[in-house]
Amino acid sequence: MRYLGINCLNHDAAMAIVEDDKIIWAAHAERYSQVKNDKFLNLDIVSEAHMNGPWDCVVYFEKPILKKARQIYATQYSKAFDYKKLPSVYLKQFNIKIDEYVSHHESHMAGGYYTAPFDDANILTIDAIGEFETITIWDNTKKIYSKRYPYSIGLLYSAITDRIGLKANEEEYITMGMAAYGKPNYTTAIKKLLKTNLHKGCKDFLPWAKPYDLAASVQKVYEELLLELINKYCKKDNLILSGGCALNCVANSLIKKNIWIMPNPGDSGSALGCIPAVSKKKLKWEGPFLGTNIEGEYPVDNIIKELVRNDIVGVANGRAEYGPRALGNRSLLADPRGDEIKDKVNQIKKRQKFRPFAPAILEEDVHHYFTMPVRTSPYMQFVAKCKHPHEFPAIVHADGTSRVQTVSEKDNSGFYNLLKTWKDKTGCPMLLNTSLNIKGKPMVNNRFHADKFEKEYNVKVV
Repeated sequence: MRYLGINCLNHDAAMAIVEDDKIIWAAHAERYSQVKNDKFLNLDIVSEAHMNGPWDCVVYFEKPILKKARQIYATQYSKAFDYKKLPSVYLKQFNIKIDEYVSHHESHMAGGYYTAPFDDANILTIDAIGEFETITIWDNTKKIYSKRYPYSIGLLYSAITDRIGLKANEEEYITMGMAAYGKPNYTTAIKKLLKTNLHKGCKDFLPWAKPYDLAASVQKVYEELLLELINKYCKKDNLILSGGCALNCVANSLIKKNIWIMPNPGDSGSALGCIPAVSKKKLKWEGPFLGTNIEGEYPVDNIIKELVRNDIVGVANGRAEYGPRALGNRSLLADPRGDEIKDKVNQIKKRQKFRPFAPAILEEDVHHYFTMPVRTSPYMQFVAKCKHPHEFPAIVHADGTSRVQTVSEKDNSGFYNLLKTWKDKTGCPMLLNTSLNIKGKPMVNNRFHADKFEKEYNVKVV
């Protein structure tokens, strides 16, 4: 049985194909359209889906009628009564007919549970909102707790993100990075916002408050509420995190359990998650490299040459990552040891100077250089204290932490061989690894995009 899973018309549209227990392909619409957080599908991604078809069953990640009921409840009338954007109507242009609908939070849950390396676990899903649910907790696949709109920790985080001048539903990770520079002086006031309709935002909230302090405060509130939920309802040793809030790597690092987070836990990942929610089959998880393929051997020697010569190089090779993190196949790499490298990369990517970069390091070396909250972190889902911050200034944040990516030969043999060769040649055990894009734009997807990036930003992409 071959399934097509779809998320569209909200944000972060995506498609995925699964045959029995094997993930065939999964991809983000934005990578093809090059429109950040694109909520629409496009002919390029649909064509690639057909190349991996045909399929027997089409599954949609949400229940549209329930969602419209919630939009009416939230007084979002223009959205509620826009019937042209019902998925069944919208998908007719691609000759796609939906066979099954799965609720928003069940799609999140299934994406985590059916890809996890263990069978017995609690699943905690936190996001802005599904149809009505904003938090769900599961004992394996049985729901044991639910919190409904308007109470929403995810919407709270997004509202504060908007309040400090960033883009809601897109730049929450920047809010998380800003938190290290502020003081959590406004936690009590922020918690009171949970009683309000946060769809309307909170632009007038504490107009005198500094953005860094607001960021620190909302991060503190999220951490406290997250740990409270876990301590109260998640009694199993194994914990699966899902939903957009599972990308908060600072908060994740505080949890003292065996943790699994599917590399794409947000809404785009639900294009995959809705499929096992219907099939009820455990998926063979072989890694996040599920998208468009750029053929050829991993160019280790060419990358090393560029790093030695220019300190920075782009890589576009193999299958694209399914998820928001570049993990070596669509990456901008640099030597992390120079004081000037961080500024140089930020200038290329048009990023704020305060934002941290991630190190990619050989799995066998990580504990020599970082105090890890977990044994391995192949998908950049946790932060760790750097033991030698002055040696690697480009990858250490203001609080002394780094969002570490551990790399094994099993994870990505090409990237692993690159790191090993780099270490042998320079003595440096890691590389700065950031996504091959600029701020506000999606990652490079194919060779055409890679060549365009090279020309526009004067960075060699191999």
